[in-house]
Amino acid sequence: MEITRLRYMADQIARNLVPHGEALAIEGTFQHIRDYWDPRMKAAILADDPLALSPIAAAAVVMLAQPDR
Repeated sequence: MEITRLRYMADQIARNLVPHGEALAIEGTFQHIRDYWDPRMKAAILADDPLALSPIAAAAVVMLAQPDR
């Protein structure tokens, strides 16, 4: 899957969760990516520049990179 599509998907998830507040949107975006994206998708978004994402999606990807999460 193209990285532009993965960025779009991550940003779309984040956008849909914004009404719940920033902290919950970050956590929800992280959980969705962790639980529903296949390993190749996760590896690609982790290898990409987080600055290419919205701030909420970027924070979620940073969380995904943490080994204890």
